[in-house]
Amino acid sequence: MIFEEAGCSFNLNSPKQLGEILFNSLKLEEKPKKTKTGQYQTNEQVLTRLAVRFDIARHILEYREATKLKNTYVDVLPSHVLEKTGRIHTTYAQVATATGRLASNGPNLQNIPIRSAQGQEIRKAFIPRSPDRVLLSADYSQIELRIMAELSGDPGMLEAFERGQDVHSATASRVYGVGLTDVSDEMRRQAKMINFGLMYGMSVFGLSQRLGIPRKEAQEIVESYFAQFPGIKTYIDKTIEFAHENGFVETIVGRRRYLRDINSRNKTIRMSMERNAINTPIQGSGADMIKMAMVRIQRAMRDAGLESRMVLQIHDELVFDVVKPELGPVREIVESNMIQAMPMTVPIEVDIGVGDNWLEAH
Repeated sequence: MIFEEAGCSFNLNSPKQLGEILFNSLKLEEKPKKTKTGQYQTNEQVLTRLAVRFDIARHILEYREATKLKNTYVDVLPSHVLEKTGRIHTTYAQVATATGRLASNGPNLQNIPIRSAQGQEIRKAFIPRSPDRVLLSADYSQIELRIMAELSGDPGMLEAFERGQDVHSATASRVYGVGLTDVSDEMRRQAKMINFGLMYGMSVFGLSQRLGIPRKEAQEIVESYFAQFPGIKTYIDKTIEFAHENGFVETIVGRRRYLRDINSRNKTIRMSMERNAINTPIQGSGADMIKMAMVRIQRAMRDAGLESRMVLQIHDELVFDVVKPELGPVREIVESNMIQAMPMTVPIEVDIGVGDNWLEAH
């Protein structure tokens, strides 16, 4: 399909050849960016931007995903089966990430995509250890957005969660001045991009690139967003100010991340540290929360004398190998301890699923 769209065959794994096809032959952009060596940039960010308008870019992204899944998981996972147990055992590093998240390696099981059909097929391969068991998946619902609402105390964001509304639709409703029932899919998509983008310090330019819209339009959307959610703008400004004055930021429970270059004279480095300052209290608090939940759950399951076991942690998700008769008690223990893991005023929700494989459970 890609070759048909390109009008010729070429090495799909060669950035140089791909760049020449996209920008010399097909002329997808008038002034494409180049690398320091003079080649056209064909990274994921560039292709994602082009994929909004051109099928060939979307198909190349799909090809790259399939290649990555094959090389990283399909070809590799079978070699990690431990002969003694007949199962795969990942290793978690406690201090490998700056935000405090656990990092999975040998093999890494935290990057298997769930949104794509190909990634879902891989998740089907993960099953309970015996027929008398099922997998239970418990996933925090939009936990980072809830933490942002908690930290900022913004009334509009808190209200959306307290009412149990879809937060992206609620955001779109406020930003675009329409009723919840009148929010279009495109409005919700843009609101979702803003909600998550701001947590990671995305600029107006970055938003315009992600949404494929003019910079002026992106600026207007951001201004409307902050007008409707002023508490979030205040949180961002105060957090950056605190980081500049103190050289660190903190999670909700007081764990610090030092940002030694926050006052660098180099603007690029300084802005990178400011983005870390915005995101760390949010993502770091999420990391603290699920670790605290894991400790509480493990203790409760042990005290209850349950045979079921916690087997995976994937960022905001916990996966359990559950003996079928214990499903009720395990579900109750998991849900209550995840919700109560860290004192929060914003409502916390946990999505729980059960199935004969990881995909079904999730």
